[in-house]
Amino acid sequence: MFEFDTADLPPFAQTLLEYAEQGKDLALGWLLSPAAWSQFALLVVAYLAARFVAKRFVPKLEALLLPPKEASGIIAEARRFVTIFFPLSLALLAYLFTGIGESVTRSLFGSGAVIALGKRVFLLLAAQALVKTIIKDSFLKLLGKYVLLPAMVLYVLGLLGPVEAKLAATEIGAGNIRFSLMSLVRGLIAGAVLFWLGRWSTGQSRQYIGKQEELRPATRELAMKAAEILIFGASFLLLMNIMGINLSTLAVLGGAIGVGLGFGLQKIASNFISGVILLLEGQATVGDYVELDGGEAGTIVKMTARAAILETYDGKWIVVPNEDFITTRVVNYSDSGSANRYEAPFSVSYDTDINKVPDIIEEAVGKLDFVLTEPDGPDCELRGFGDSGVDFCVEFWVNGIDDGKNKFTPHVLFAIWNALKAHDIEIPYPHRVIEIKGQGHLENL
Repeated sequence: MFEFDTADLPPFAQTLLEYAEQGKDLALGWLLSPAAWSQFALLVVAYLAARFVAKRFVPKLEALLLPPKEASGIIAEARRFVTIFFPLSLALLAYLFTGIGESVTRSLFGSGAVIALGKRVFLLLAAQALVKTIIKDSFLKLLGKYVLLPAMVLYVLGLLGPVEAKLAATEIGAGNIRFSLMSLVRGLIAGAVLFWLGRWSTGQSRQYIGKQEELRPATRELAMKAAEILIFGASFLLLMNIMGINLSTLAVLGGAIGVGLGFGLQKIASNFISGVILLLEGQATVGDYVELDGGEAGTIVKMTARAAILETYDGKWIVVPNEDFITTRVVNYSDSGSANRYEAPFSVSYDTDINKVPDIIEEAVGKLDFVLTEPDGPDCELRGFGDSGVDFCVEFWVNGIDDGKNKFTPHVLFAIWNALKAHDIEIPYPHRVIEIKGQGHLENL
């Protein structure tokens, strides 16, 4: 019969062979042991008891805790959150009953390896149900599938401790910074979780701060940015602590970053500081309609650490660096909803009694629902004597910008036309005098 020496095998294969031999001896020991059979029986009893309780009592408890659909508030949301985990009830109850059975077998037989394995299997089933049924976020589901479940499998097989020890004993480094592979794995997992939590916390804080109507828009935006910096800053410090990296070793890296900011990243630093100044002073904030010296104009829809996003009335987005708001002239038309004044020019015939025109036009324009009476009502002024008629202009105040969805001036011009027609006032059109040589007279056209 063919025989081979295990010493000729690679170390990895030798380790697997040793584990296989240990598993074989353990399985034979369980099959021939009355204590093992009693533990198998207790596992079955624990599972049946968990199934009975989950079927009879868990639905009643879920109906008791689940609030009505129309209920709202913190208590209602907390009750709904608890009911999400009811699909884990069978596996967790089996784990609980198995733990009770384990304490009984250890007190009677002095061992409980079989039932301990079953308890770990039930915990693995709970983790599988958590990833498959309860977790809805795609990122957390991916993390659970490729990190949590493999770790639970190692835990069930009893290999989690040796794998952790092996990873902890293997060190890698970069310069003065040294850390183990276990620290790297923990850092990757913790970093992913902290990034997700930071993103979620930032979204929640932005929603909460955005609802504080008593704060100025610029103050709300500044508070949002401050909360974002605090959350991700705390996450970074916590991640460094989890990985076991001494922050003092990052001093050299911090100096290099400082030099980089002084040269290659000075524009980014300038835009960041300019953004903070904008938020503190409140000269321009989200919702304002602004126009810059460079010709960029639009409504500010978002302010980031580097730039402001302007949306034009034709749907285009313009990214304007924050520095441009500080170093150039900026015209703010809206200032978060303040009134703006516009003009609508028109002319009347020279045959008109121009003394009546201001009262007629001011009354007509004042009837428009969007025209304000404060800080001033409609004001019709005589502007000059033109080639074809007398030039007037009516000034009016409105809330908003005369562009995009708000087209105030066309409505005002319609009101002017209808008012002049109602009072038989002629709106002139251009006249030209043409001299035809050789005829001895002039013709007016």
